[in-house]
Amino acid sequence: MNAVRVTAIACLMPLSELDEEPFLVDDRGQHEMCGRWAAARDFHLTCRLSLHRLRAGHAVLWRDVEQGLVDVFVTPHRRALEHAVDDADAFTERCAAAGVRLATADLDEPVYTPAMKSRVHRRLSMPTAGYNGC
Repeated sequence: MNAVRVTAIACLMPLSELDEEPFLVDDRGQHEMCGRWAAARDFHLTCRLSLHRLRAGHAVLWRDVEQGLVDVFVTPHRRALEHAVDDADAFTERCAAAGVRLATADLDEPVYTPAMKSRVHRRLSMPTAGYNGC
């Protein structure tokens, strides 16, 4: 396996956005896309972050970078990044300054059927009821 270590960044959107933006609500689907992107390059996905408007300089984003554990951040696409961090341009600049590549998977989003939306809704609305998301 390639030694390139990847941190996937998905955005967290409110469940109320499920009908308008199902992919952006489905952080699991976003992480799967990032995982496919990494696997296609034989990169090692080491961390998965699900964020909503986190400050671009927040320590949770940079802790692993500072420890030399991240080579690439990947997000499904620019739109997801813009919802994940509060300033996508500042985050992009910080990545360049830190020598960490920022990539977008830019794969086709799934077309969400009513059944798929229902599964996402169930998974996100019942996390403490013992539902494991399957």
